[in-house]
Amino acid sequence: MKPQIYVARRIPAEVEAYLKEHAEVRKWEQERPITKDELKEEVGDAEGLLIAGTPITEELLANAPNLKVVSNISVGYNNLNIDALRSRGVLATHTPYVLDDTVADLAFTLILSASRRVVELDHWVRDGKWQKGQEDELFGVDVHHATLGIIGLGRIGERIARRAIFGFDMKVLYNNRNRKPQVEAELGVSYASMEELLKTSDIVLLMLPLTEETRGLMGAREFDMMKRSAVFINVARGPIVDETALVEALQQRKIFAAGLDVFDREPIDPNHPLLQCTNVVTLPHIGSATAATRTKMAQRAANNLIHALQGSKEIDLIPELKQ
Repeated sequence: MKPQIYVARRIPAEVEAYLKEHAEVRKWEQERPITKDELKEEVGDAEGLLIAGTPITEELLANAPNLKVVSNISVGYNNLNIDALRSRGVLATHTPYVLDDTVADLAFTLILSASRRVVELDHWVRDGKWQKGQEDELFGVDVHHATLGIIGLGRIGERIARRAIFGFDMKVLYNNRNRKPQVEAELGVSYASMEELLKTSDIVLLMLPLTEETRGLMGAREFDMMKRSAVFINVARGPIVDETALVEALQQRKIFAAGLDVFDREPIDPNHPLLQCTNVVTLPHIGSATAATRTKMAQRAANNLIHALQGSKEIDLIPELKQ
């Protein structure tokens, strides 16, 4: 008898077909995202659950007595209550590797856009502000041969470092929970303390997961350490940054510019002070948002779900649940 699974988001047809080969599938039929309360009611007797960012809470797990596996279509998993999953013996998986290059591309898009004021100056052209003789007003900062400081050198951070070193002749510093001698030898990146990285980097890139330890890591003290000519980039998670401190740093020109793909609350309020700053590039959390990559992520998540239900160890179990 096939296991029962619930699919809580839209997925490509080929991924749905794969799931139906191996399981009885129920799914969320509406165009809008499912809420956590709706998911609590929908999950029913499902043994497997395919989601993308919907919170998995103690309350939901209590309402799903047959649940064995939660498969998250994301490399991040701060939407999961790890303690509740562990206490109930429910496995949880994520989708590393398949999105690394796509997110690295997006990070460099923000680096270039913020450094060279692409969005701001696009508005100058469209609004008729471009005139002869105002070249000094259009200056940005160079990316080539600059120093890039990466906070959190995981797989995506390594991909970004490669682009920086081999594409833009940049010097790369990194700060990480653990040093990576092999990566240092292979790429030529250099380990730095947090303070050194912030004080010496021309571009500071945040690539950390959101945990209780990293929440609010970038605050007023950290922005004050950065160069006035520095650019701050966040393609990790919004709550790692104190947005009030970031707004102050941008408004008072304590830093040159910022490029953001993530925010403390998403979608961001249209009246948020960040959106009034001209020296910030903002994107709607699109780090992995290409059709090819999202399909690969959905397929990997589907594979994780089916393999876990079949008892296979060949799954991308989240690190906190590994023995």
